[in-house]
Amino acid sequence: MGIIAWIVLGAIAGFVANMIAGGGEGVIGTVLLGIVGAVVGGYIAGSLLHVADITGLNVSSILVAIFGAVVVLVVWHAVAGRRGVTSNRI
Repeated sequence: MGIIAWIVLGAIAGFVANMIAGGGEGVIGTVLLGIVGAVVGGYIAGSLLHVADITGLNVSSILVAIFGAVVVLVVWHAVAGRRGVTSNRI
């Protein structure tokens, strides 16, 4: 797939993953989340489950990318939440 296809797939997957798992990463963060999710989802689906692979902009690729983006988003929130954002509570 070309870089434009990865960006489009990442935008779609990141947007849907943000709707499913919640998050407010912004436009660039959503696209990056989706692209990383597409890679992770493609690895999980292709290598571990032998189900599907990301082959282009089609329904199976989008579903695999969304699955991967949700996994990445949940892990991201778990790691970022543990860092402990300090608050100004007294």
